Amino acid sequence: MYELYIGNKNYSSWSLRPWLLMVECGLPFHEHLVALQEGSSWDAFRSFAPNGKVPCLRDGDTVVWDSLAIVEYLAERHPGVWPGEARARAWARCAAAEMHAGFAALRGTCPMNCGVRVTLHGIDAALQRDLSRLAELWNEGLSRFGGPFLAGPAFGAVDAFFAPVAWRILSYDLPLDDASRAYAQRLRELPGMQCWYAAALTETARLKDSEDTARRVGSLREDLRAPA
Repeated sequence: MYELYIGNKNYSSWSLRPWLLMVECGLPFHEHLVALQEGSSWDAFRSFAPNGKVPCLRDGDTVVWDSLAIVEYLAERHPGVWPGEARARAWARCAAAEMHAGFAALRGTCPMNCGVRVTLHGIDAALQRDLSRLAELWNEGLSRFGGPFLAGPAFGAVDAFFAPVAWRILSYDLPLDDASRAYAQRLRELPGMQCWYAAALTETARLKDSEDTARRVGSLREDLRAPA
């Protein structure tokens, strides 16, 4: 059985992607949650991940230590990870790779923090550019392939890659068009997302960098998490 190593569910956007994909696709795995460390998790994670990061998938003697590589490894073994139709599959791979490598302003300004509700002080040009591109990308996929997911009727890897953004939209009340907000809500309503969120709210660990960022970029309206 697969062994999937992840970080704290409240914070670890990278961990959410393969975890959600495997849950929604019905792929059995053992979950190993290893707490993120303040500053650097290198020492804590090196025992299972060559790069000292999460997520990391272990399949017997095979170790896959990058979220996009994990998706491709699973796609070679299980149908439905990527769309079956070639055009949709090419688009989905491009969109997932863009999320994997880009949207730096969105990541930096609004780190994933599932349990908080923050009113941003404002939206600078870099964040607005990322939000505009996000809406453009989501609307293209939904209209081109018919929805309700980005590459067609079935949830897949490209949706998993944007799942952390759905929590960011909720946490920071990010301004997007109605279709994009509806898609984000659709992601949050997935059984796997609800399971992840419920677990995130029970976590008592607090990472100073993420907490400080949330307070720097906005005003904290609400904290739904269990007390630290």
